[in-house]
Amino acid sequence: MAKIVVVTSGKGGVGKTTTSASFATGLAMRGHRTAVIDFDVGLRNLDLIMGCERRVVFDFVNVLNGEATLRQALIKDKQLDNLYILAASQTRDKDALTAEGVERVLGELGKEFDYVVCDSPAGIEKGAHLAMYFADEALVVTNPEVSSVRDSDRVLGLLSSKTRKAEAGEGRVKEHLVLTRYNPVRVDKGEMLSVDDVKDILAIPLLGVIPESQAVLTSSNAGAPVITAKETDAAAAYDDLVSRFLGEDRPHRFLTAEKKGLFGRLFGT
Repeated sequence: MAKIVVVTSGKGGVGKTTTSASFATGLAMRGHRTAVIDFDVGLRNLDLIMGCERRVVFDFVNVLNGEATLRQALIKDKQLDNLYILAASQTRDKDALTAEGVERVLGELGKEFDYVVCDSPAGIEKGAHLAMYFADEALVVTNPEVSSVRDSDRVLGLLSSKTRKAEAGEGRVKEHLVLTRYNPVRVDKGEMLSVDDVKDILAIPLLGVIPESQAVLTSSNAGAPVITAKETDAAAAYDDLVSRFLGEDRPHRFLTAEKKGLFGRLFGT
C-alpha cells in the first residue's frame, strides 16, 4: 500500500502547493511511483504549477461522484512516467468531498503507487481535515513569521487528535517541519523568526528550509515544479528535503547569510 503524505498549513500563501509539486516530483525522480492530489476544491492551482492545466478533462470530484474513473482523471506528467496528478474541481465547493469517497480514492491509488501526496487547502475546514485524515505522514509548511507559525500550531493540534490514526489509537501522524521563504539576512535584522525560533515553538523535526527565491515564482509561472530549476538554491533545498524524507542524512543549508568580502563591506555590493 502507498504511504499517504499530506502537505498542510494553517495559513494560506505559505507555499503548500509549491512544496507538494516539488516533493511529489522529487519522489518520482528517485524512482517512486507517485500521485499528487489537489484537495483545494473550488480554487485548483496544483495543475498550473505542474504544467498540466490544459490537460484536465476529469477531476477529483468527478471521480468521487462516479462520473469518471480514476484512470480517466489521472494526468501523467510529461517528464516523469511514474508521476501522476489528480486535479481539483474549479466548479464545485468543498462539500463535494466526503470521507467515504476520499477513502475509496486513496485506497485505489494505494494499490498502484508508492506515495500519494495530498495538497491540502489552507485552514482547518472540511477540505483540510479530509486531506489530513487518512495521512501516514505530514509536511507542515510555515513561513518564519508569527501568524504563520501560530496557525501551523493549530494544525498540529488537529494532526494529533483528528486523524484516523489518532481516533483508532494507532499513534500520531509523523510530522515534519518545512520552513519556506527563509531569508537569513532578514533574520539577522530581526525581521523574521529564526529556524531555532520556529523549531522551539512547533517542536517537530525540521525536514527542510527553503530559501526565499525568485526561482519559485519563475518556475510556477512556467508551469514547472521549482525542484526542476537546476542550479537554483530553491531546487537544491527541495532536493535535500526529499532526500531527508527518504532517510538520507543531509546537512541543512541556506540557514546563514553570506559573509561579504572587503569590497562588499566598503561598497555595499
